[in-house]
Amino acid sequence: MVKVGIPRAMLYYQYYPMWQSFFRGLGAEVVVSGETNHTILVKGAARVVPDTCLPVKAFLGHVIALAAKCDYIFIPTVRSIQPKVYNCSKFLGLTDMTRMVIPESPPILDIEIDLNRGQRRLYRDIYRLGQRFTANPFKIKRAALAAWETHCLYRQLMAEHRQTPAEMMAVLFDGEKAPSPAPEPACARTLIALVGHPYLTNDRYLSHRLLERLRAAGCTVLTPEMLTGAQLKQGLEESIGQGYWTYEDEVVGAAGYYLQSGVDGIISLQAFGCGPDSLMTDTAQRQAKKLGTTPFLSLVVDEHTAESGLVTRLEAFLDMVHIRKRERQPLCR
Repeated sequence: MVKVGIPRAMLYYQYYPMWQSFFRGLGAEVVVSGETNHTILVKGAARVVPDTCLPVKAFLGHVIALAAKCDYIFIPTVRSIQPKVYNCSKFLGLTDMTRMVIPESPPILDIEIDLNRGQRRLYRDIYRLGQRFTANPFKIKRAALAAWETHCLYRQLMAEHRQTPAEMMAVLFDGEKAPSPAPEPACARTLIALVGHPYLTNDRYLSHRLLERLRAAGCTVLTPEMLTGAQLKQGLEESIGQGYWTYEDEVVGAAGYYLQSGVDGIISLQAFGCGPDSLMTDTAQRQAKKLGTTPFLSLVVDEHTAESGLVTRLEAFLDMVHIRKRERQPLCR
């Protein structure tokens, strides 16, 4: 059986269930790299110049970890998933960069996703990708339709049950039961919105286990994946009116929506040197300052970020959030 490797980085947390469904529908075995660790990050960083952003360094490390374990590596080029909205250059050049700096990589399965070129072009590229595994066009079509249904279900369940990608994947693939959000008094727990791209917020190593730390501190954590597409679009329109970069809704849309929904605080997590994120986070932060009702913390990480410094800032932020919460709701029990 042909083995297709999928790095546990970059777009993995958004699309893995869809990718797994597609390749399994074609009869391939899907191999996923392990969680990010020090070795993976160091090996990836050693292949590129220091100015390369943190998520790309981690991604390359995951490719290296998969190199001897599979027959192909799947690296799609996601150029645009909305008309006249384009992706960051790191996504556009990821396939070529991988070929250049990791010569030991297995052959790369590449497909270009660009809805500005029309759906017909996209369908043709999907069939070309599927033909690497089967000559039966009906089998490719069934696999593609099943993959899309899996993706829609994945996003729907995350929003309904307020689960992170990792938690929802356990439901879909490991047979765990999706828990329903327990009803709580409005002030029973501290609501913290953690906004940022899933390849940072859901990576335990790159984020220094930020989500776990917040939950351990008694916070209910809300992420962009827990919102529907309509809610993200609403937040984006209220913040900047129109998106310019793909996945901008993960930062600006989620922050804009949660600012209006009455959360107790917002934490933005971004990678050092990311141009789009620096602009978008600043936009969200300005909006929070203008409203003046929700504390906003911006955390920037790279491979040199000290965990102790991040924890100190987080503790100070939560102290401020708790003080403001008590001032607003002094009689809450």
